[in-house]
Amino acid sequence: MSKRVTIDPVTRIEGHLRVDVEVDGGKVKKAWSSGQMWRGVENILIGRDPRDAWAITQRICGVCTTVHAIASVRAVENALKLEIPVNAQYIRNLIMLAHAIHDHIVHFYHLSALDWVDVVSATKADPAKAASLAQSLSSWSGNSVQEFKKVQDKIKGFVASGQLGIFTNGYWGHPAMKLPPEVNLLAVVHYLQALEVQRYANKIVTVLGSKSPHIQNVAVGGVANPLALDSQSVLTVERLLAVKEWIDKLDDFVKNVYLVDVAAIGAFYADWTTHGRGIVDYLSVPDVPLDGKGTQFAMPGGHIANGDVSTFKAIKTFDDKYFADGVSEAVKHSWYDYSSGNDKSLHPYKGETTPKYTDFQDDGKYSWLKSPSFYGKPMQVGPLANVLTMFAAGHEPTKKYATAALDLVSNIAKTKVGIDALHSTIGRHAARAVRCAVVQDELVKQWDLLLANMGKGDLKTFNKPVFPKGEQMGVGFHEAPRGVLSHWVVIQDGKIKNYQCVVPSTWNAAPRNEKDAPGAYEACLVGNPIADPEKPLEVLRTVHSFDPCIACAIHVIDEEHTEIVKVKAA
Repeated sequence: MSKRVTIDPVTRIEGHLRVDVEVDGGKVKKAWSSGQMWRGVENILIGRDPRDAWAITQRICGVCTTVHAIASVRAVENALKLEIPVNAQYIRNLIMLAHAIHDHIVHFYHLSALDWVDVVSATKADPAKAASLAQSLSSWSGNSVQEFKKVQDKIKGFVASGQLGIFTNGYWGHPAMKLPPEVNLLAVVHYLQALEVQRYANKIVTVLGSKSPHIQNVAVGGVANPLALDSQSVLTVERLLAVKEWIDKLDDFVKNVYLVDVAAIGAFYADWTTHGRGIVDYLSVPDVPLDGKGTQFAMPGGHIANGDVSTFKAIKTFDDKYFADGVSEAVKHSWYDYSSGNDKSLHPYKGETTPKYTDFQDDGKYSWLKSPSFYGKPMQVGPLANVLTMFAAGHEPTKKYATAALDLVSNIAKTKVGIDALHSTIGRHAARAVRCAVVQDELVKQWDLLLANMGKGDLKTFNKPVFPKGEQMGVGFHEAPRGVLSHWVVIQDGKIKNYQCVVPSTWNAAPRNEKDAPGAYEACLVGNPIADPEKPLEVLRTVHSFDPCIACAIHVIDEEHTEIVKVKAA
């Protein structure tokens, strides 16, 4: 007899997500993914100056702040056919890449590692054996016996007091936990060290973006960072050398800790390479532009059909029609109304954001998220899609780190693990670690390119936008840490006529579409094992592997219409 399990809210994510599953015979038979709050920021933008959109849209989220600012200015620049100075691209790239590294480190260690790591078990480990294991895997300086003993004593103190602090609410002792005590201790040591290391990425974003969260330096036409070689009041070589020092510290942790830990932990959970496959149509976009027009990119993107990398079709420029023509959103199972009928899937330029709440209906409307499609099919987006498309495009750094990670897993697991294993729950973690290493190398390159260009005497960072009369339309896309993000703007006589954000967590956490095809979470959960329906850890493992950010996909509504603050636009 089947049993209905509801997890509401799913924790250790950004925003509010509800997941329902039907469990029968120890496996998930059917799943529903439901965003529980409305995002109405598109309506707020109507009638406003397009130059203000980046500052408003990045308030969609307090975590993914830079990504909405970047996608927004790119959309308006695309509508105006506006080229920006190459220095502005380099500075934006540095911010994006540092933000991505921060996001990936925090996701693995602080948002999802506790799905696989038993903190209480770490108290039973032999610190010398655990340190020896860690030293055999990498040269990281934080792998000393003294460090491991210090952390274990701290954890023992937490457990003895009955208050686990930041480790509260884990599924300790769950039958699905498999790591030996020494590997659990290794992971807990690096969990605490990651709290310190992630600050370096945030410092880079703060210095270059003037503030974090919610950077203040971008503008339609470039960035607001004046460059100089000899003035202390602007972005100087001295400050950029400080940025380089933080980049180097990140490099050591990403390659000698994060990439190694994911491979080591993943090797003990080899059975999870067969769970969480779901949708294997992948969408990714190129990013890290190398010219002012967005026609050359350091990191490629595109579409893969049916999990077959030989089907890869590249997306090549910011003006790529293949991408721009393929995206649409449906609301048949979403709490919205389309004026032309809810059986339609609308292109974002014609998108509508009209709420219609009905309560949760299993076969009707059950989410505030819309259902995006690419040429009529749901997609999986995110680091796995990004790594597979870059691999298919022949991107050498991706091939290098993906091969190294799979070889390490194979050595520890003592069995050959190939790229097909990435189509899985644990594979999404491996892909994110591979992407983080690729992004880290690109961060170094972008720093070098900015310094080299400044050395040539080019200090320009801004081209003034001009808004013509009439209607213009533009799309700005960005390969954000959680996947494909796109902003779509229609401008009429210098004011915003329509604005739609199609975000990564909308692609992955979407309800069924107009053809009743499930979204990525829903498809990936089917077949997941559930050892104990009262403790559905396995559901969290698969959902967390996507790194949900529901705050980006939805937004807040007060049903009592209480006025919180009144803002008067100039």
